[in-house]
Amino acid sequence: MTKNDVRFIDTCGARSKDLNLWPAVIITKEEIESEAERLASLDRPDNGRRQSIIAHPRAEAPGLGLAPGIRVTLEVLLPGERTERIRHNSTQVNFCINGSGHTIVEGKRFDFEQYDVINFPSWHTYHHVNDTDQPQVRLTYSNAALLETLNVHLIEEDPPPVEAVEEIEQEPEDSKTRSPYGTFQVGDDGAWLMPYETIVNPPTIESKPLHWSWQEHLKIHLDKLAALGKDYVGRRVYLCYNPRTAGTNGTTPNFFATICIRPAGIVDRPHRHISAAINYYFAGKGRSTVEGKIYEWKAGDLMLSAPGWGVHNHASYDEPVYELTIQDQPLHIAMESLLWQENLKKPLAVLGVEEGFDTNRNSATGR
Repeated sequence: MTKNDVRFIDTCGARSKDLNLWPAVIITKEEIESEAERLASLDRPDNGRRQSIIAHPRAEAPGLGLAPGIRVTLEVLLPGERTERIRHNSTQVNFCINGSGHTIVEGKRFDFEQYDVINFPSWHTYHHVNDTDQPQVRLTYSNAALLETLNVHLIEEDPPPVEAVEEIEQEPEDSKTRSPYGTFQVGDDGAWLMPYETIVNPPTIESKPLHWSWQEHLKIHLDKLAALGKDYVGRRVYLCYNPRTAGTNGTTPNFFATICIRPAGIVDRPHRHISAAINYYFAGKGRSTVEGKIYEWKAGDLMLSAPGWGVHNHASYDEPVYELTIQDQPLHIAMESLLWQENLKKPLAVLGVEEGFDTNRNSATGR
């Protein structure tokens, strides 16, 4: 038996180090459009997927992302094209930034237009179609970078078509394959024991692909938030909420996708959180201050706007701003790692474990 290369690394007395935050970065509208044009100029790939990963300068393989654990991919589909079927254990948020078309997910059709949001659950077979006369351009956000870092990103190309599943009559439970003791509490402090049969067969919660239409769902309700006065200290945001995520407040179990409106002349209060944030601005202009450095952006720009635990705030200039924000907040809530400091002069909280923060919406609106 040969000696392996496992090491013991002595950390006795070692002190914690400061975080080495990835710096904020902006990918401009012009850069995105140039890459979309380059992808459109290529011959159609065998699988139909014209795409480029948008990688942060600090990102290294495996797990190339725009933030650690968050991958953003630019995808282009020309008129009349469709991609081949695929499925994977990563989850996605798709956001159409140009054109329109439809997507088939597990046999269900979703017609989408510019600025629509669709979530893609794990291991769901899907393909995209451009049945229009204009190029279709999408930003896809996924946890593929995290899964590749963990070396567990599984992908199946061209899986068989999804067919209706016949209802199978439930067989009587076999007492030989199930523990007679079940799950039960031990001691008085709330600890429990769970048998193997329940470990490998947890309660199931259906995971559905969902569609949030910009014109029918999002813009109408966002514009109502614009009426909140300048005295309001919260952010004019709606989460594209997936009930599957329950108390982790997600669009997928890994990410939330929020749509925000910033009226002209609004300056957010500086704050910070463990979750990383990536913004796509699709109307207006403004600036972000991240760890003391000012970044100016405009409609069509994509930005890593909040490295995890980096102090930041945003401001709109002389016109309203609309933006999509992707954060890995639900993952951190599930891991009990989501530290959040809404006001730098006040204590932080562990969101999902401790009580979070209030805003002054009622007083700002006179309710």
